[in-house]
Amino acid sequence: MSGAAHRPHRRRSAAADAQAVDMRAASSGQAAVELVALLPLLVAVALGVLQALAAGVAAELAGHAAQSGAVAVALGRDGEAAARAALPGWAHSRLRVEVSGSRVRVRVTPPSLLPGVGPRLAADASADAGPER
Repeated sequence: MSGAAHRPHRRRSAAADAQAVDMRAASSGQAAVELVALLPLLVAVALGVLQALAAGVAAELAGHAAQSGAVAVALGRDGEAAARAALPGWAHSRLRVEVSGSRVRVRVTPPSLLPGVGPRLAADASADAGPER
């Protein structure tokens, strides 16, 4: 046997057990309160991420529509109709197309969960069909 003295196992009192249970209950209650307090922040971050994704999609769609419109103008077709046809249905009401000579300008406003944010994140794109004929 080693030189250390062997101590007999002491059993905690019922009061100590009750205190330990109370401390665990209090800490789990505190965790629930902290989670509830963080929910608005988590929702705001999620909305921000979704809005950024919508703005990115609008930018991609604007570029695609402008290119499609410019190709149509180069072929002697209607650039505005081609730009509108290049976008999905939900974007048609959020689209502005201007054709000026051989240049096609497109503006797509992304959908927004918060009022007033969509127009601030609108994406502009332009494409040129080459020299005017």
